[in-house]
Amino acid sequence: MFKLYLENIGYSSCIGENGLKKCVAVDAVRTPIGKSGWNGMKKGGQFAHVSAQVLLGSAVAELVRRIQSKSSAFDPKEIEDVAVGCLSQIGEQGGNIGRLVVFIAGLPDEVAGMTLDRYCNAGLQAINSMAQAIMAGCGDIMIAAGVEHMSHYPMMSSISVAQTAGFPVMISDKIYERNFFIPMGVSADMVAKKYNLTREDCDKFALWSHQKATKAIRDKEWYSKRIAPVKIPQPDGTTKVIEMDETVRTQSLDEPEVAYSKLTTLEPRFTPDGVHTAGNSSQIVDGAAATMLMSEEKADELGLKPMVTIKSMAVAGDEPQIMLLGPIPAMRKALKRAGNMAMDDMDIIEPNEAFASPPLAFAKEFGYPFDDQRVNPTGGAIALGHPIGATGVIYFTEMIYEMQRRGLRYGLETLCGGGGVGIATIVEREK
Repeated sequence: MFKLYLENIGYSSCIGENGLKKCVAVDAVRTPIGKSGWNGMKKGGQFAHVSAQVLLGSAVAELVRRIQSKSSAFDPKEIEDVAVGCLSQIGEQGGNIGRLVVFIAGLPDEVAGMTLDRYCNAGLQAINSMAQAIMAGCGDIMIAAGVEHMSHYPMMSSISVAQTAGFPVMISDKIYERNFFIPMGVSADMVAKKYNLTREDCDKFALWSHQKATKAIRDKEWYSKRIAPVKIPQPDGTTKVIEMDETVRTQSLDEPEVAYSKLTTLEPRFTPDGVHTAGNSSQIVDGAAATMLMSEEKADELGLKPMVTIKSMAVAGDEPQIMLLGPIPAMRKALKRAGNMAMDDMDIIEPNEAFASPPLAFAKEFGYPFDDQRVNPTGGAIALGHPIGATGVIYFTEMIYEMQRRGLRYGLETLCGGGGVGIATIVEREK
């Protein structure tokens, strides 16, 4: 009946089979990635002395500017909400940075904002939450974004800072009983053992990630399309503009044998007999990203061509100690909700490279090769980095631009998260 009612009032072309509105992404951008300056700020990357608010504001402002350049009818006052994924919601990332970025990016006061935390899933959860709102008819224009400045706030900062400041931090015994605070690298080594993954498997996957990322950044035309430059005022009154990632090891493509040899010399980082090192784990970095979501009806009204349609989404919990396998049930749910699709239907598979073992485990579970060309075609977090709250939006951006560049139809993004939570989203590009 609901679908019939919507058809009668003229919404039929924008209503899916389940009676919900269609949600499309009309553009997406990300900042360049900066190496973390953590460790007492002794090893500062390019954003070590730049605020997280500047990074997020740069992404959101550039996104809005691009939409305005494409459609003179677009009015930022029509943006219903801004959802920002962020893990460490303290300091400059506190105070509901999802609302603060409205002012930082120069959006109208009428635009609302919120901040979400689902650990590493947070950025993609921001996308999914805003898509769900649009599908349900609770607004026609939303921004989903993410930020994490790990130079300033490493993982678990929200707990450690409170403890250091002397505030009471009373954690339930049940959390410790489930080993919730086990280091993720230990979990990654557990995944490797469970799936019989070798050190060689993981090092080859890491090398491959850097090779793909190197090719992507050297394709300057397409690389620049998804980058929101970050402008940094200098003491002499000039402005420095950051437009490139500083994390990708180009030697992996130019001198692969030398680069691989270096990977093999690194010591296990998490367990004495483990397979994960600093070279085949995600880089700790600073970054932000944002995407503009609209109802298909509103995009049509504004003359904006969708990049992709959000086809399905899912979350799933899993055992909190091994923690990194939650994407497996999440992907299965998302594929089923997309119309009983199979992994073979996907043109891009974008699993987060928190460590090398989870994406390799997913390959074994779903029966595709370790070197399947559909996997993270522009590189993943081992090469580019994993700024926790921003990661889901960063690789969503990478995925949909690559789909557009190559004329691909279906893409699947998935991330594992602390405590054993997985998330997955499937998108479709109209050919």
